[in-house]
Amino acid sequence: MAAIIAFFVAHWVLSLFSQTFFLHRYAAHRMFTMSKGWEKFFYVFLYVTQGSSYLMPRAYAVLHREHHAFSDTDRDPHSPHTYPNLNKMMLATKDRYYGFVNGTIKPEKRFEGETPEWPLLDRIGDSWVSRLTIGAGYTIFYIAFAPHWAFYALLPIHYLMGPIHGAIVNWAGHKYGYRNFASDDKSRNTLPLDFLMLGELFQNNHHEFAMAPNFAARWFEVDPTWSVIRALDFVGIIKLSPHIQKARWTKASLVAKPKRAAKSTLADAIAAAGMDPAE
Repeated sequence: MAAIIAFFVAHWVLSLFSQTFFLHRYAAHRMFTMSKGWEKFFYVFLYVTQGSSYLMPRAYAVLHREHHAFSDTDRDPHSPHTYPNLNKMMLATKDRYYGFVNGTIKPEKRFEGETPEWPLLDRIGDSWVSRLTIGAGYTIFYIAFAPHWAFYALLPIHYLMGPIHGAIVNWAGHKYGYRNFASDDKSRNTLPLDFLMLGELFQNNHHEFAMAPNFAARWFEVDPTWSVIRALDFVGIIKLSPHIQKARWTKASLVAKPKRAAKSTLADAIAAAGMDPAE
């Protein structure tokens, strides 16, 4: 049983770290920079840790930038306030994601650019041969080490680890919890679950300060991924800007503010998501 639990926890944590560190904070928001060599390393790390649920960085980034620009409106690709249930929301997200992957949906130009791309690894990671082979590997591990058939109920989570993490964040992070800031959407901080999500469920903080690599804003909030980012910056693997955005909370933070105007260029779209196109 210990082997199964260790394998499940390791897969959960490492896959989630790849998603929040490489796909979200790097590919979509460019919160820090890294050399091409380290970018390739983390690209491979993403493929290994996400395995059968591999997500392409470019498609993820475009989808996520749309989410920030249209958060909780009818143009948001995955708002729980648009779809009646979690399953329909994630199916709609999948269809739009694969539209970007296959080229059947053309994103607005303002949502493209500044994303890591490795076409060969993307083709391998998105292939059914890769997905089925890695999925079979998970199954074989369970056949070898599961002490009871009930443990096989965990296998679907392994198969769909990346989308499951996305579903938790996009659903819970816009429905449940408290708000620190009067962001122009319905984002929430789901604190009781955030220790399971490496900072990703501080959604209200993130939507207000979308370029802040530390998703925590108050003394009782802790973003585990931020600690890793600081360590990687310290040893020179990544580089944080000396002028990084910081989430700042005051008692007046929940005062309502007017909605942002629509944006029309790539630089403006990045700014709409709280990003600095010059960094």
